Amino acid sequence: MSTTASGKSGTWRNWAGNVTARPLREVTPASVEELSDAVRAAAEDGLRVKAVGTGHSFTAAAATDGLLVRPQLLAGIRHIDRDAGTVTVEAGTPLKRLNVALAREGLSLTNMGDIMEQTVSGATSTGTHGTGRDSASIAAQIRGLELVTADGSVLTCSEKENPEVFAAARIGIGALGIITAITFAVEPLFLLRALEEPMPFEKVLAEFDELWAENEHFEFYWFPHTGNTNTKRNNRSAGPERPVGRLSGWFEDEFLSNGVFQAVNWVGRAVPATIPAIARISSRALSARTYTDIPYKVFTSPRRVRFVEMEYAVPRAALVETLRELKAMVDRSGLRVSFPVEVRTAPADDITLSTASGRDTAYIAVHMFRGTPYQAYFTAAERIFTAHEGRPHWGKVHTRDAEYFAEVYPRFGEFIAVRDRLDPDRRFANDYLRRVMGS
Repeated sequence: MSTTASGKSGTWRNWAGNVTARPLREVTPASVEELSDAVRAAAEDGLRVKAVGTGHSFTAAAATDGLLVRPQLLAGIRHIDRDAGTVTVEAGTPLKRLNVALAREGLSLTNMGDIMEQTVSGATSTGTHGTGRDSASIAAQIRGLELVTADGSVLTCSEKENPEVFAAARIGIGALGIITAITFAVEPLFLLRALEEPMPFEKVLAEFDELWAENEHFEFYWFPHTGNTNTKRNNRSAGPERPVGRLSGWFEDEFLSNGVFQAVNWVGRAVPATIPAIARISSRALSARTYTDIPYKVFTSPRRVRFVEMEYAVPRAALVETLRELKAMVDRSGLRVSFPVEVRTAPADDITLSTASGRDTAYIAVHMFRGTPYQAYFTAAERIFTAHEGRPHWGKVHTRDAEYFAEVYPRFGEFIAVRDRLDPDRRFANDYLRRVMGS
């Protein structure tokens, strides 16, 4: 099953199928110069412009009725600087390809999200993140970037060059221009030891501060309608490499986590009353395991079951209370939720519109199987998240607007000022950006 968006009959669809757009024209530039020319031509014709990666956002951040830019020919590594510990990569490169290429060179990103289907520019522009006590989102690992702005000119930025643009553009949601290349900090390839084990919900909450402090990367999944979680602890290891066995890896990652999970979600969608019983079985299906491997093989896993997702970032100190409220809401609501709730963390960073900007953060992600009504669940969850000054992930379902963001992001005005300077005519605007940033 393909995880890229479909472009059939002039209609663009995202991976989850909840967003569609009909662009007037599409372009797949083979060079930065071609992209600059396309942006200038669109301006002459009065068209808005959006770049789209693999469509893994659940929001309409990349949707346009004007010019749709597909960056897949702008792919590959431009330059590796081993002395500086950086790699410069074209913006349309899929994370999967970057991770494999870096490993071949004996290098790795420090941290990454849990899937690697997205392009590097799509993932960073929406604030894609994994989990980490000390290491932050993929965007926080950016050391420089190249941007085609509204007049077709090419701007390079870093902490030293155009620093105010750099602070904003690392997570720019496509509002400031089209990223054509990104320079990431990388480090010598290392090993991670993963320990995955079930743990009661109440025990995880009671010991959360210790679990967070004692592990470089801690996350857990809570199964609604149960008191059960699956926890995952990833820490650096001196080795030796002990990857997941081929058969057990297939059984747990493909058969249980994708194949059987898909089937039980079909049953749950057809007969919602069965979901609590299914959740109790699902939450006990995966047994404890430990393995040691290179980072991308530990951090990421295949996600073939399609879903819709909402994720909010709350202050880390508010996590336990927020989760207790979420569980109480589900328990008394009559809702039937077949997908686990994912919980991760990130340290504070200095990116203007990062969900972790200026504060230590915990992430709570709620999901529903594609084709299942999700509005009631997401609305009730969002009410809880926003009561704790939650910041929604820019690429996941939410209902917040510019007025709300101006309250929860102290540097929101700073971002808008950069946008006013780089794109005064709103060449890169669309309905989503009008809602989240104002006109």
